[in-house]
Amino acid sequence: MHENLRAEGITTDEDREIFLKCRKRCEEFNIEIVPLPCPETLYLGIPRPPGSFSERLDTPEFSVLLDRLEKEVRELISTKGEPLCILGVNSSPTCGVTTTYRTNEKSAGPGVFLKRFSGLCAVDVRMFAQYRIYLASPLFSEAERRYNSYLAGLLRENFFSVYLPQEADDTAEGRGKSREQTIYEKNLSELKNADIIVGVIDGSDADSGTAWEMGYAFASGKRVIALRTDFRKFSGNERVNLMLEMGAEVVSSVEELVSALAFRPLP
Repeated sequence: MHENLRAEGITTDEDREIFLKCRKRCEEFNIEIVPLPCPETLYLGIPRPPGSFSERLDTPEFSVLLDRLEKEVRELISTKGEPLCILGVNSSPTCGVTTTYRTNEKSAGPGVFLKRFSGLCAVDVRMFAQYRIYLASPLFSEAERRYNSYLAGLLRENFFSVYLPQEADDTAEGRGKSREQTIYEKNLSELKNADIIVGVIDGSDADSGTAWEMGYAFASGKRVIALRTDFRKFSGNERVNLMLEMGAEVVSSVEELVSALAFRPLP
């Protein structure tokens, strides 16, 4: 994650913030960071201008270098165990995860180095940096609060930082102390700070507060995932609310929720 290993002029302030968030996620969950070698830096040196694989890296010498680096990384994996994931940087000719510059035109698929680790989970740094979840859900009964705590615990086990309003004194007692404005401002601040909103939309109709939070998140350009485990349907295609469903990724089980957030193996 060292910007000096990248081509000149491509690292932005946004990139630096993303790399910092990746590091913070690892620190928060005690995930060890093991730096991997940068094939482009070893082959082309520092500094270097941006370029595609076909322009400067499609050589027998570079292929030999990749062979050596792959062997080193596989020996490291054999010693330390399979990693949670490999972090890559999309568009990189060597370390892209889902996009790469093999030629001057961006194309789908991993870079030439990551492509050698087929079957291992890999994720682009921008996706890995999106780990702060706002869990929007009804919280008015004991059953609802227990379910919310279960969901929050499951998400945290998968290395997501979760804000759950009921844990921040959004309870009957908390609201009874004329703290409505404080609770509103805290929840709104956490909504703005979140990367992903998970909304529970079970029931004959979605909870109004949850619907508001999902709508705010959608309008803010955030990723919204709706969890609907209730098998009832409002109509043939509409499960509970057209606007909520069209503005979110809808999953039908906790397993599907975890899968939607999971890292994917390289093809």
